[in-house]
Amino acid sequence: MTDDRQERIRRRAHEIWEQAGRPEGAHMEHWDQAAAEIDAEVKPSKAAPKTTATAKPKSAKAETPAKAPAKAKAPAKPKAKA
Repeated sequence: MTDDRQERIRRRAHEIWEQAGRPEGAHMEHWDQAAAEIDAEVKPSKAAPKTTATAKPKSAKAETPAKAPAKAKAPAKPKAKA
C-alpha cells in the first residue's frame, strides 16, 4: 500500500468517524468504507460503457413496451321493453 493511498484512507476514515458521531469500536468499518471510496476514485467504473468515435449514438427515443392484448368487450345487454 502506498503511503499516499494510506494517508488518504486515514483522512477519509477520520471524516466518516466524525460524521458517524465518533463511535467507539467501529474503526475497521470506517477504514474499509474509506478504502473502498478511495479505490473507487482511482479505478474507472466497469459499469460505464466505453465509447468510440465510430460508435453510433443510440436513439434518444425510448423503446415503448409491447401493449397487452385488448380485452374482449362483453356483448351489450338488450334493453328492456317498456
